Amino acid sequence: MAQATFVQEGQSIDYTPSAVVASGDVVVQGELVGVAKQPIAANALGALAVAGVFDFAKATGGGTAITAGANVYWDDGGNVATTTASGNKLIGKVIAAAGDDDATVRARMSQ
Repeated sequence: MAQATFVQEGQSIDYTPSAVVASGDVVVQGELVGVAKQPIAANALGALAVAGVFDFAKATGGGTAITAGANVYWDDGGNVATTTASGNKLIGKVIAAAGDDDATVRARMSQ
């Protein structure tokens, strides 16, 4: 018997939410962070991207800049990307620096 069987490439995963998920929503499942590329109706099968490059919302103001190459995490309570690991879930690596005034940060998902 095989010890593993190929299922899919893994760029996206199946997801059935209990409530409506809008396109662009970030969904956290345990340590896994996904992004809905399309709206998903409540209790309907949809998909979350778990790989790729996305612009994630981030805080603005003094001290919120994020450098290219930094690990970035999802703060599910604040709905923003952050460099603070404690209490947050890894998204991946920043691929373009974001300044204090930038409302988004571009990151390559890698979990």
